[in-house]
Amino acid sequence: MAKPKGQLENNIRTLRFHHNEMSQKALAEAVGVSRQTIVAIEAAKYSPSLELAFLIANVFETPLEEVFSYTPAPPKK
Repeated sequence: MAKPKGQLENNIRTLRFHHNEMSQKALAEAVGVSRQTIVAIEAAKYSPSLELAFLIANVFETPLEEVFSYTPAPPKK
């Protein structure tokens, strides 16, 4: 039986805005992925690898915890 998944959230859109309104394309180029990957991550439809998450945090010069947060699923009863 599959375990319920938690929720990975991010502040990428806000961080892009505060970094001279950085485009999704510019962020994608900075970390070496497609713009569509950034779109999917921002929309919480795709969870990045740990390496990609760190690369994104490095672009914004901020700790990983300020870019991404994870809320675990409630335990099954």
